[in-house]
Formats: sequence, structure tokens, C-alpha cells
Amino acid sequence: MPYLPKLVSASICVCVFRFIYRRVLVWIALRHVRGPNPSSIIWGEEWKLYCNEPGSLYIDWHKKYGKVVKFSGAFGNQMLSITDPRTIAYIVGEGTYQFPKPSGVRAWFKALLGEGILWVEGKEAHEKQRRALSPALNPQSVRNLTSIFYETSAKMAAQWGRQLDFSRANEVEIEVTDWAGRFALDTIGRTAFLDDFNCLSGQPHALAEALDGLTNHENSLSSFYIRALFWIFPSVLKVGKKGKMIKETRKELGNIASRLWQDAKVAGDSDDRTLMSLMRTSAQRMTEEEIAAQLRSIIQAAYEPISATIAWTLYELSVNAVLQNELREELSTPGDPTFDDLRNGYPLLDAILKEVLRTHPPILENHHQAAETISVPLSEPLHGTTDLQLIIPKGTILEIPLNVLQRDPSVWGPDAELFRPHRWLDRKKHITRRWDLFAFSDGPRVCLGKTFALAEIKALTITLIRQFSFSCPHEIESFQSFVVRPRIKGQGPSSLPLLVRKVAF
Repeated sequence: MPYLPKLVSASICVCVFRFIYRRVLVWIALRHVRGPNPSSIIWGEEWKLYCNEPGSLYIDWHKKYGKVVKFSGAFGNQMLSITDPRTIAYIVGEGTYQFPKPSGVRAWFKALLGEGILWVEGKEAHEKQRRALSPALNPQSVRNLTSIFYETSAKMAAQWGRQLDFSRANEVEIEVTDWAGRFALDTIGRTAFLDDFNCLSGQPHALAEALDGLTNHENSLSSFYIRALFWIFPSVLKVGKKGKMIKETRKELGNIASRLWQDAKVAGDSDDRTLMSLMRTSAQRMTEEEIAAQLRSIIQAAYEPISATIAWTLYELSVNAVLQNELREELSTPGDPTFDDLRNGYPLLDAILKEVLRTHPPILENHHQAAETISVPLSEPLHGTTDLQLIIPKGTILEIPLNVLQRDPSVWGPDAELFRPHRWLDRKKHITRRWDLFAFSDGPRVCLGKTFALAEIKALTITLIRQFSFSCPHEIESFQSFVVRPRIKGQGPSSLPLLVRKVAF
């Protein structure tokens, strides 16, 4: 026993030495990469990233230092921000499985959702889960769900109409972010499980409150500490108030997923259009825990990114009456458009949604971590060098900042910062570069739900723009929770109150 304190002290010293030694090696390997000096010895640039407007530091850094930027995280953790198109092509393409999600991000997904498609890494394991889910989200499957998108959209529009009728006023202020989230949940409930979550009733709903409460809150010191530390200490997600909220949200998601799956097994699906029905045919490829994790992942993925994109779409229309009327004119033909119409029949609608995803990507950064020390290609040498290769040390965290990548003036011209949907119509005459729009990622890990999400958002936009006009009486800014959402400038969590009035169609 007298040796125990010495053993503990020696173990701590070894851990500290290894921690410092590794950071010195990484610093040496990346010494030619330029970037900002750390703002804090302890927190690096994390506090600035947390407090400033989402993505603004990445813009400043890349303007000053080029397409590859080195910056410090907590405790000297060296990180890279990359916008070099050749490097990105390698990371998400040929090198996908050499650059998995960081351990902290995977810990978040595992704690909240389980070992599903958002968590899994490794070529064999990932491809197994992807094969099981792909049939439920391919274009033909989404085609069969189109009528459900319109039914849910009509339900939301009816609720807005009732609010206007009840107010007896020409216009009423409606909080759009809340309704967008409710729409997203009811849509995935209907399409995935043939189950109406009934979020669009307007009444409090446990699932909506659990998902929203986990990430949509004002900045706080505790949230900052978790954001700064989980890159290097993923176990921080298990402690404190945030850890409790993660457990409660996972439990709520799990209860719903388990009930729906068991009901489907006992009764069978009455509608073979649903994602649940299509997933059941693939169930033999997955374990029971994988199935539960996939169901939780589907609900989560269908909620935050989609609801944020809906909110930003309505915001951009609300501040541009001319664009709003132009879109209404394009959609003037009565009836619900077909799936093919949603994909290719409305050029302006398609351009507006692409421009929303370009200027307001719901996921601000694409995160990766080098699984081994590896050399990646560059499209141009780093400042002061001639080499077209960059050696990235094992464990280095990489960020691909979508707001920088998708607002590159060399691609979009001097007005790259502006929301201008017609740029997409002009560009149809030219070949579009591969990395112009990266909101759904690319390569083997491109978002499986891309076709589903685009069709769903377009169906809702068509339904609302035909019945209502929108205006925004508030100054709106970006607010980053799990995704980037709108909020009234300087006021709490996400919010987008729009003035809504009926229009004759």
C-alpha cells in the first residue's frame, strides 16, 4: 500500500508526458501551416469560435492564411481548417475511411443515438449499414412518399390559416422555427413509421421538447466547456446537466423507436411506402441494437437539419417580396406537383433552395480526424513551400467550413456573400464545379437522405407560398446550436417570428 501513491503519481506523470509529447510532435509536423496565434493558452481559439457569429472566424482565417489553416483547440490541440478542393476531394473520397469522424463527435452520436449510421466507421461496417438503409431512401422510395409530404404540408398550412382566422386580422406573427420542427417530426413519423406524432396539433409534445431542449439554448459556460473539451475528452458528454439531457433524449427517442418497431413486427405495415416497411426487408442485415440506433438516427437527422433549412428558406423569402412573388408565379399551376416536377420542374424553386443551402448550410463544419499519419494532396503549395502534399499527423482533427467553401469569390464572384438565387439559373449555361455545394457532403458518406430532404422542403414551400405571404419585422442573425438556425439578433435561442397573411391563389 505505501507504494500506491507513488504508482498513481508516476501514472499521472506518464499520461501528462505523453499528452505534451504528442502535441509537440504534431506542432513540429504542422509547423509550415499558417494560422492565428492562440488567444488563450488553455482554450486556444475555442472561446472565440463559441462567442463569435457562426463561421465568421473561418472566413477571416482563410482570407488571411489561405486554403489550409492551423489553429489551436483546448490544451494546445492542433486542428486544421481546410477549403482546398483537391484535399477535400481526397478526404471525402479515396481517403474516407482514413479520416473518420473525430472521437468526440462519435461519442456524441453514440450517447444520443447509439451505434447507427451516424456513428459507424470502417469500410465494411459502414457499407453494411448503408446497404440496409439505402432502399428506404432511394429516389423511387421517395417518389412513393410524395403525397405524404403534401398531406403534412397541408396540415401545417391549415394550422396557420386557423391562426389568421382566429385573430381576425390581416396578418399574424407566427414563430416559424417551432412550426418547422413540428412539420419535420410529423413528416418523418408518417413517412418512416406510418405514425402521426401529432406535433402539428400545436400542443406541447415530449419528443419535440426533448430534441429542441438538448441543443437549442442560449450560450453558457457549461456548454462552452463541453464544446471545447469533447474533442480530446469525449467522456465529458456523460457528466453534468448536458449528460443528463443526452440520456433523457436518447430514452425518449428509444421509447418511440422501440414501440414503432415492435408494432410493425406484430401487425405488419399497412403501407409499403413507409421507410419502416422498407427497412424491415433489410432487418436481417442488422442487429436489434443497430435497428434501434437507425430509427433514432432517422428521427434526429430528419428533425434539426431539415427544420433549420425550412426556417432559412422562409426567412429569405420574407425579406425579398419580389423574389417571393416571382416564385409564386412559377408555382401558379394548380394541383400538387409530381415527384419529377419537384426534382426538375421548377427552376426558380430549385435555385432558391440551393442558394439557401449554399449561404445557410445547417451543418457548419464537416468534421474528420486522421486515423493515421497520412500525406494528402494540395491544389497549390502552402505559403513559403513548393510541395503539393501535406503530411497530417495521426489524431489531427480537420474542419471543412462549409460557409467558406461555398462562398468562395473565385467560384461565385464578388457577390459571393449575397443571397442571389438567380446565380444558379445563370450557371446552368456552364459546368458546375464539384465542390460548389457541399451541404450534403459527398463521396461514400454522402447524406443518404438528400433526395428525401429536398423533396420534403420543396413540397412545404410550394404549399405555403401558394397560400401565404411573409415579411420579417425583426433583425435576424445566425445562431449555432447543433445546427445553424435563425434567431432575433441578441435574443436567446433560435426564433424566427414572421408576419404571415393570406394570399389569393
